[in-house]
Amino acid sequence: MRSFNFKIKKFRFALVLLMMSIVAVASVSCDMKKSETGLSKIHTIDDLEGATIGVQLGTTGDIFVSDYEEKGSVVERFTKAADAVQALKLGKIDCIVIDRAPANAFVGNNPELSILEEDFAVEEYAICISKEKTELKNQINESISVLKENGTLESIISNYIGDDTKGKFPYVSPENVDRSNGTLRVATNATFEPYEYMEGGEIVGIDIDIARAICDILGMNLKIEDIEFDSIISAVQSGKSDIGLSGMTVTQDRLKSIDFTQSYTTATQVVIVNTGSSNEKLSFKDKFHNNFIVDSRWKNITNGLLVTLQISFFAVLIGVVLGFVIAIMRSTCDKTGKYKILNLILKAYLTIIRGTPTMVQLLIIYYVIFASTDINKVLVAVIAFGLNSSAYIAEIVRGGIMAVDEGQFEAGRSLGFNYNQTMWYFILPQAFRTVLPSLCNEFIVLIKETSISGYIGIMDLTRGGDYIRSRTYEAFMPLVAVALVYLILVVVLTWLVSKLEKRLKNDGK
Repeated sequence: MRSFNFKIKKFRFALVLLMMSIVAVASVSCDMKKSETGLSKIHTIDDLEGATIGVQLGTTGDIFVSDYEEKGSVVERFTKAADAVQALKLGKIDCIVIDRAPANAFVGNNPELSILEEDFAVEEYAICISKEKTELKNQINESISVLKENGTLESIISNYIGDDTKGKFPYVSPENVDRSNGTLRVATNATFEPYEYMEGGEIVGIDIDIARAICDILGMNLKIEDIEFDSIISAVQSGKSDIGLSGMTVTQDRLKSIDFTQSYTTATQVVIVNTGSSNEKLSFKDKFHNNFIVDSRWKNITNGLLVTLQISFFAVLIGVVLGFVIAIMRSTCDKTGKYKILNLILKAYLTIIRGTPTMVQLLIIYYVIFASTDINKVLVAVIAFGLNSSAYIAEIVRGGIMAVDEGQFEAGRSLGFNYNQTMWYFILPQAFRTVLPSLCNEFIVLIKETSISGYIGIMDLTRGGDYIRSRTYEAFMPLVAVALVYLILVVVLTWLVSKLEKRLKNDGK
């Protein structure tokens, strides 16, 4: 036993050394790649033709540059602007088209980037709202008018934009506000500094302060829902959120499915290029400090890990229980010919679950099935991943049951056990030993599949890494940290299952 434990410790130590070596080598390689990035070939707006352009998916920048695809340009669409910035720094794209305010934030944190003097487009930001909520739209329009007239709106914007005014006009809610008019649920995407971003573990920014000010006027509580940008309109349409406030521009295409309030600010689309003018090279230690120590950013990883473990644990419980029940029912039908209608229903269930992507199932359950219910998002994820896993577990277990020799059934029945007792005491234990490795693989897949939970705004392990990337504009370390945590989870789970396998083999002797 001591020898076995010693081997495990040696394996863990070797694994840590290996990953540290990979981190160091890849970091150096990343720096070499950056140093090889040449000067940008984009000098004016006219140079965009034939270039590789980066945009954030679903933004007006995405809409505006779509016409360039017909002129020979390649448009790379990223779910997060920070990902586009990283691609630009590595020379994978030629430029980025994005709003000026976040562009200033990106350039301020990345000296090798710069903004073209020529504006790409001018746009108006407004709050999106369901076409059915006319009364709420009118109330918000009145609130925006009040904020404009008393100077509060200008003060909020000045507090985040401008060298002379930045940080000097923080918005403070009035005391003793009567908030008896309910809760205003706001959908946003906290990767769009200075309009909405994470700081000190909280979502802050221009749009967040505007939402607070509107709630103060309307006498409402504020609830922020941080989701993917391209899911905001869906959240508002489905009723999961009351409004969408995320630097969103009014367009004719959007007006077909959603309504907007009056504009609260004017913005411009600009082009970011990589000039390669920065000679600053951070050491590995400095990068580590910036990614994980500053503002206790490591907590994004640990807090996300707890959520991932919580979702995985309860989803596995649902998957195992439901999967075994389905497997027993289907195998019973195969062996006895009973429950044919039920078997057809179960077959349809398995076909649908296994034939559609997990992410689509997650979005359907959240935005369609529970559209009118203010249900906990973690619970939604548990249900979605549990149902998805149950379909695969059901077929794994059914295969194990069918693999047990038919003589085992006959032996159990000859001893006086009925069908259910034979299945429980004789067949399932043998089937479980057979399918245990396959079940382990399914559990591993389930843990990794939870990484898509961020699409409905859950702060899981993967999204924790995304938050770090959105603040540091460094992709490598946060991604490697997340990958390491998943790797450790898989290694530990595999080790536990191997221990269980050995114990079951010894018990069977």
